[in-house]
Formats: sequence, structure tokens, C-alpha cells
Amino acid sequence: MFLTITTTGTPERPATDLGFLLHKHPEKAQAFSTSYGKAHVLYPEADAQRCTAALLLEVDAVALVRKGRGKGRGGAPDAALAQYVNDRPYAASSLLAVALSSVFSSAMKGVCNARPELPAEQRPLTIEVPALPARGGPDLVRRLFEPLGWTVTVEPVALDTEFPEWGDSRYVRLVLEAEDRTLAEALRHLYVLLPVLDDAKHYWVASDEVDKLLRAGEGWLPEHPEQKLITSRYLSRRWSLTREAMERLELVRLAEADDSEVEDIDNAVEAETETEEKPTPLAVQRRDAIIEALHASGAARVLDLGCGQGQLVQALLKDPRFTEIVGVDVSMRALTIASRRLKLDRMGERQASRVKLFQGSLAYTDKRLKGYDAAVLSEVIEHLDLPRLPALEYAVFGSARPRTVLVTTPNVEYNVRWESLPAGHVRHGDHRFEWTREEFRTWAQAVAERHGYGVEFVPVGLDDPEVGPPTQMAVFEMGTAVQKTVNEKEAKAA
Repeated sequence: MFLTITTTGTPERPATDLGFLLHKHPEKAQAFSTSYGKAHVLYPEADAQRCTAALLLEVDAVALVRKGRGKGRGGAPDAALAQYVNDRPYAASSLLAVALSSVFSSAMKGVCNARPELPAEQRPLTIEVPALPARGGPDLVRRLFEPLGWTVTVEPVALDTEFPEWGDSRYVRLVLEAEDRTLAEALRHLYVLLPVLDDAKHYWVASDEVDKLLRAGEGWLPEHPEQKLITSRYLSRRWSLTREAMERLELVRLAEADDSEVEDIDNAVEAETETEEKPTPLAVQRRDAIIEALHASGAARVLDLGCGQGQLVQALLKDPRFTEIVGVDVSMRALTIASRRLKLDRMGERQASRVKLFQGSLAYTDKRLKGYDAAVLSEVIEHLDLPRLPALEYAVFGSARPRTVLVTTPNVEYNVRWESLPAGHVRHGDHRFEWTREEFRTWAQAVAERHGYGVEFVPVGLDDPEVGPPTQMAVFEMGTAVQKTVNEKEAKAA
């Protein structure tokens, strides 16, 4: 992974001032350790007329996996080989952006203690990135950089020069040129737009990324014609963070147009106001009910079958009583989002040893699911076609056979209480069915009888006297049905 920054100068304003700005001496080759390898800074040429600084990032593919979703992280949802054989060591990405901000942090902030006047000076700059992934093609590269005043040269990289008929790859060679540009501005443009073009980040995007984006985008992002695309991609398409960033950018734009401070614009609400207490979301009530039932069962090793984006796994990890939590889902994308939600790439080894994520279908038996205390199917069964329920039933109750199984599903009778739900519609477009309380009880009791479990039913949410709760939960306990039969026979004999 390679990037060069070149400037020209005169005897009065020598090009080697670039060394002062970058805080790296032109006569030295320096190396810096990063979390994912080593960064090298060197100067292929350095005199008064022309100076080039090069940043070479050597990515350790093994470290990238181990610090990400590899060892101790329960296995990656990616294909095993793709973890090690990919473009991360070679193509400019968020790895290079993070290296820029780390190695050239003072330059990006516009700070130069030795020559305080230099950061504000505009100078001719040429930046070259030999291998840049560009999801959107050369046209998007131009749309991102040209509004910022750069002269853009984009050369697509062929998939294979020996076979030109295969066409171009998604990689390009990028050259940016500007006659009058401060180095700090240039570095901030690269810091934001490199991962935007790659459309991926090697770390979990948390709320602090909004602040990073606004700091790096100060002075150019509020007016950029591709502001929405930049914001969405930089924040890994997390809609809540994107919305927050867009709202704050709009405040900045309005403040600049009014020649005032953002605080003066955003003053419609007092700093401290009394607000009505919001009701607890049903999803939170459901997770609380599941955790309470797991506590009652004494389970320590728990399966979350159909874990989706990992909300329940995240809640279980906060409770030390659960020593092993396994999330299983058929969707690779859901597992990737779950991995990011859990911040597996930042998690300590002890905490990471408690959690695993892997792909699997509940329509098939899986030996990896055997031997656990409890399994949870939270809002899962209604996403299956009814003819496939017997396969799920056998995979969970007949093959895996955890001691406790918790199943939650919507109560269709409660749908009349949702004002926003049209009559006759299910709650989610992917629901294949939604059961009444009687239909759910009939199914659960039959499953329990076939596989040697007892079952009890617990309401989740407000238990309406007419239509019941919004969510119904069945708690299956292995062997309780047999014990109940024995007790009944003993009572009759007495």
C-alpha cells in the first residue's frame, strides 16, 4: 500500500519545507508500528526544486485477522481463505487513511512548531495513489475530488494485461494535482475519501466516527455536491449515524451562510428540559424477558439461533453469568453487522473467548449446536415457510437438544392494537405467517410432547385482557413433561 506527496519550490521557498510540514526529516527513512503492520516514510527525492515524500504501509494479513474477527473472535463470517488472501495489503483503504492520520497527525491538524507560518501557506501539490479501489468507477473518483479543486487523472487498472478482453478491475491509479493547496487540506481530503471510495472500513464504526468526519470535513464537506454519499459510505451506511452527521452538517452550512456560530443556530431547545418518559420498546422488553428466563433456567452456555445483527448476543455478553454465547445465522451480511456491533476487533481476549459467530441453517442438523444449556429462537420461526418448520423442530429439539429452549413469536391477535399496521397485514414483510395464541400453543405443545420437553407460556409486553400480549414466548424445559406425567400418575394412585 503506497502513496506519494510531491511539491515543487524555489530557492526562496524550497520544496524541502515539506519535511517541516510532515515532521519527517528528508534525509532519514523512518518506520512506525501500527496495529496492523508497519508504516515507512521516506523521500525518493528532496532538493530545493522538488521534494517527494512516500508513505509505504506494510500490512500484516495475519495480524489483521487476529485483531479483527479471527483468533479468539469466534471465527469470521468471511470465507476462511479470503481472510488472508485479499487486497488489504496492496490497495489504498481505511488502513492507509488511519496510517495517514497517525503518522502525519500534526500535518493534518495544520501544526508546525518549528515553522508556524508554513501550514497556512498554499503550495503546488501532486498526490499519487498507484492502487485505489473505486466502487463507483473513475466517474465517482472525479465527482469526489474535482469539486475540491483538484485536477484528477484516473487510470483504470486492467484485470489482467495478458487478457485485455477481460476488461478493467475496480482498481484505479489516481493522480491529484493542485497549484495552490495547503498540505493539511490535502491530507484531510484523503483521510475521508479513501475509505469512501473503498466503501469499507477495517474497524467498527461507532458514534465517535461522526466527530472524526466533521473535523476532517471542516471547510469543504458541508458544501460538497456528493455530501450524502460521502457521509453514508464513511459511516458504513449506518443510517442513525448518517442522519446525525447530515443534521450537524446542515447546521454548519446554515451558520456559515448566516455568519454566525453553530451554537447560535441550534438554540431552539434549552439545555435542560423536562420530557415525557418514553415507553420501553417491545424489542427491549423481549430481550429482558429472554434474559430473565435464561437466569431462571440456570443456563451458562447459550445459543442464539437466528441471531440477526447481534442485539441479543450483545445483551448477553454484558452478563457474566453467561460464560459462552454462540450466535448463528444463515445471513453472512447479518453476521458481519453483528461482528461490528459487538466490536470484536477491539474486544479483549478474555471477553472475546466468550462469544462465537458462525453461519448455519436451522433447517439442517449441525453438530456444532450440541451440548449447550439453552437455545433462543427470538422472532425466528415466523420467517420460515410452514412446511420447513418440522426440519427446524428436529434440528433444535431432536438433534441439538439443549436443556432449555426459548421461542418468541408475534401474537397476531394483538395486531389490531397497532394503529400504523393496515388491517390484514403482518408486522414484517418477510413474515411467512403470524399465529394466534391458540395456534402457537398447539404447535409448541406438540413439539414438547414429541421430544420429551415440558412447555410453559409467558406473555411479553402489555398483556391486553382482550387480545393478549404483543409477543408470546414458549419456555421449553427438557424432561419436565415426563416428570409431570409421573407426578400425575402418583397422585391418581394415592
